[in-house]
Amino acid sequence: MTNLQIRPLEPPPGSSVDFGAEIAPCDLAGLNDEDFEALSRAVLTYHVVVIRGQDRLTPRQQYELTRRFDPTVQTYGHGHDKDLLKKSVLVQDLLSIPEVPQVQLIGNGEVENHQGVARATLKHPSHQTFHHQPLSAEQEQLDFTRFYRWHIDAALYKLQPPKVTTLLALQVPESRPQTVLYDDGSGDTLSVPLAATAFVSGSRAFRDLTPEQQHFALRTQVRYAPHPYVWIKRARAHATGLGLVSEGKELPRAELPPYREDEILSLPLVWVNPLTGEHALQAHACCVEQLITDGVALTDLDACRRIIYELMRPGIAPTKVYAHPWRPGDLVIFNNHGVWHSVVGALRVEDRRVYHQCNLASNQPPLGPTVVSAQSRAASLIPSAM
Repeated sequence: MTNLQIRPLEPPPGSSVDFGAEIAPCDLAGLNDEDFEALSRAVLTYHVVVIRGQDRLTPRQQYELTRRFDPTVQTYGHGHDKDLLKKSVLVQDLLSIPEVPQVQLIGNGEVENHQGVARATLKHPSHQTFHHQPLSAEQEQLDFTRFYRWHIDAALYKLQPPKVTTLLALQVPESRPQTVLYDDGSGDTLSVPLAATAFVSGSRAFRDLTPEQQHFALRTQVRYAPHPYVWIKRARAHATGLGLVSEGKELPRAELPPYREDEILSLPLVWVNPLTGEHALQAHACCVEQLITDGVALTDLDACRRIIYELMRPGIAPTKVYAHPWRPGDLVIFNNHGVWHSVVGALRVEDRRVYHQCNLASNQPPLGPTVVSAQSRAASLIPSAM
């Protein structure tokens, strides 16, 4: 019997969030096999697992813990080609710990002599550099903010999506409430703590689709662009942070770094939880290039984006978002095959934030619905003729 104390997170008033759990402080670096199995099951069951009091977890220990979820892998989720990363939209987000390059140093503010990093200026990702129509300075002064970019952690070219991500908070800015503006005509807003990480459930998103949408999603593959984060470097996002505005700013093939056609990824639009069998709507809306349904490719980029947005937008409704209120020492482990997430918040220069992040590219693609199961499930979803 496991020694881990696991309890589901209680959603805040008015929320319909149905995922998340907290585990009592424990020695994550010294978990025996039985306790790790319980932890692994908790991640697949609750999707976002919070363990407090982990500020002494070293980068090496965090890497080894992350690797236990997929023991045959050791490559960082976006690879280790620094020159490639510098050409992409991820350039400001990632700084490797020298001794353990699979662990990234992220945050906001100046750091010195940190785990082998002599000096660095960390910058919290801001929608100001990525959204098509960002908020005004006056709005940010009033503590309005945006979701930065809804995504799954994945290179989406050559490397398969990591199974889990671990995110460790070492220093957290003093909390103050901010209000996320969706600014999409819906009037939706969401109150969040400063610098929260927002999560939504892919399985909830799939369940909430119409039967016709589920039928489509089960039969569809998403083809991602080669070197997608370089491809979208000049493009800009919707105000919700969910996908891009089509303006023709994507780099043409001739301007991309060298790539191989057989290393371009096509992944199911629906991923299956290996423990629970749940179906999750999982896509990186910003990097989608084509949708392939029943073997037929839709190559109109704007049409692909409109379809993906229509499928995914209900999933980020305010009542479905869990915005984690970070405390120093929090380690969050999330099921990267079952949730989407986004950085939130407009930080000031004095808002110091220091985190360690780790995920590892898997050797296997996400588990998709088989042709037989997809057809039988889809058939059961279509109402019978009257």
